[in-house]
Amino acid sequence: MRCPYCQAQDTRVIDSRLARDGDQVRRRRECTSCSERFTTFEAAELMMPRLVKQDGSREPFDERKLRTGMLRALEKRPVDTERVEAAIHRIIKRLRAQGEREVPSRDVGNLVMEELRDLDQVAYVRFASVYRSFEDVSAFREVIEGLEKHSADRGGES
Repeated sequence: MRCPYCQAQDTRVIDSRLARDGDQVRRRRECTSCSERFTTFEAAELMMPRLVKQDGSREPFDERKLRTGMLRALEKRPVDTERVEAAIHRIIKRLRAQGEREVPSRDVGNLVMEELRDLDQVAYVRFASVYRSFEDVSAFREVIEGLEKHSADRGGES
């Protein structure tokens, strides 16, 4: 590992520990030339599936698009950033766990809706209105009734 301060090639690991629910290793390193210390993170590089859009086109999974869509739905809502990042992490983990090379984009949208339903009901309805392309008020009513039923099934949590 190259030192970010003096660009020397030789560094040594001082400390290693698990980070981010055990998905990463955090390493403290020290440069043998300039003695500066720095932190690196090591994670397994797993391939994300390609998304198959409704028109049949394919594109690589883009975590930024996922985050942007969720944050747009959650705009001005009282939801902690940590909870949003945890939801994104769960979606990515579930996509990887499927082990598929290609996944319909509709499946990703459904995963987002599941996470938003548990994070914030208003964000859930916002996302659903765009994702499902509501044509009239009755479509909104159906989603809200489904949300109320889900909330009642979970004992009123939310």
